Amino acid sequence: MELDTNKQYDQAVQSCKDIFLKKTMDYGTSWRCLRTISITDQIYIKAMRIRTIQDKKVNKVGEDIQGELKGIVNYGIIGLIQLDKGNALVEELETSTALSLYEQHVAKARNTMLDKNHDYGEAWRDMSQESFVDLIITKLSRIKQILANDGKTMISEGIDANFIDIVNYAVFGLILISEGKKGHTA
Repeated sequence: MELDTNKQYDQAVQSCKDIFLKKTMDYGTSWRCLRTISITDQIYIKAMRIRTIQDKKVNKVGEDIQGELKGIVNYGIIGLIQLDKGNALVEELETSTALSLYEQHVAKARNTMLDKNHDYGEAWRDMSQESFVDLIITKLSRIKQILANDGKTMISEGIDANFIDIVNYAVFGLILISEGKKGHTA
């Protein structure tokens, strides 16, 4: 069986986009009031929950790791939208506008994935789910440090590149779950 990363990526993102769209219809774009640190903390909560489930092998709340990864993808895209549009205290976007912005930032993340897959030879396929979560947490720590540095870096990538990597690590996790690879301990 030949694996088609592009197709798998698109399928994983489509399931995330479906949730984003339904939540936008339910809640509007209430997330427009979130600052970068708040988005970072939302992703952190989800990543730490996944890590705890991986370590304890018990899930008491009900939403599975796959659902948390989809939430990470969506918050990562929201983070990218917020960086482009700027934080707003209150601003409601039309659903079509929010969806268009979502698709625009998914395209950036996907293009980054394609470029990195070219250079790294899809090494992520041999990584564990645990590593994806650890890398997401690392990227969140980097975002927090960049924010503490007033958004400036000397030689490192910025906040946007870290959000893109977070999105891609979460999508890779979703792809591996769809292939039945739940982690090294599963």
